[in-house]
Amino acid sequence: MPVSIIIPAHNEEKVVAATLTALLPGIADGSIEVVVVCNGCIDNTAGAAAAVHASIICLETPVASKARALNLGDNAAKWFPRIYQDADVVLSLDSVNMISRALRQGPQLAAAPAMRMEYHDASWAVRSYYELWQQLPYVREGMIGSGVYALSEQGRRRFDSFPDVIADDGYIRALFRPHERLLAENSWSTVRAPEDLGGLIAIKTRSRRGRYQLAKKFPEMMKNEEKSYGKALLPLAKSISLWPKIAVYFYVNMAARILARFHSGGEGNTTWERDESSRDSAVRQKNKKNGEMV
Repeated sequence: MPVSIIIPAHNEEKVVAATLTALLPGIADGSIEVVVVCNGCIDNTAGAAAAVHASIICLETPVASKARALNLGDNAAKWFPRIYQDADVVLSLDSVNMISRALRQGPQLAAAPAMRMEYHDASWAVRSYYELWQQLPYVREGMIGSGVYALSEQGRRRFDSFPDVIADDGYIRALFRPHERLLAENSWSTVRAPEDLGGLIAIKTRSRRGRYQLAKKFPEMMKNEEKSYGKALLPLAKSISLWPKIAVYFYVNMAARILARFHSGGEGNTTWERDESSRDSAVRQKNKKNGEMV
């Protein structure tokens, strides 16, 4: 049975072809159905996606809303398991197969791959933050930060439609108890790191706003998602060599907390906000590879 992948895309002309090309073997043989939902785009995202393969379903809506795009994609998709993937994140066919196999075998209802960071053009501070962050227990539990999550048919029945929230991944994670979700073995998504602290703080501020918003809209559901950052860092703090990275981690998170609180405590705009430097870096790397091939 095929698997459906839904990719909401807002002005992703720079990167969407690379994302889809990684899935091309499965798209070509019919084992993957891909639905790209171009929402509020003013570039050629739809054209770039459609050019990869004729069987890719490209939907367009003038409304720039990830939640709306996810719901439109869900309505168009046919198969389960169903994978929801950010347009700037790369997932291989092997990883798709590992995720879908795990959900078909059960008993878990939700899954995600592990995350691999791509650090092209990233500063020392950005690298330090992510290298520390990836060592934290709650990150290693899975379904955090990979830009991809997947649901079985039974898992998808857990909710009606995607709510209009900033953190759709946080909402999905909170729907399932720890024993109902898993980090799919031998599967990875590739996430491009921002180039500098400004881009990183923008990402983490949005993430924090999303968390505040979920806690306000769904307080009972989010009780199980509370995290003790201090306790998580204590074992790492025993290593003096990690202190510079811990300092960066605290700085970024304090800045994100302050900015998120300043922006109405997580309420307000739920349309697309993002760091552009990682996308520009992807274009430079692509051009560099093309130049080497000439």
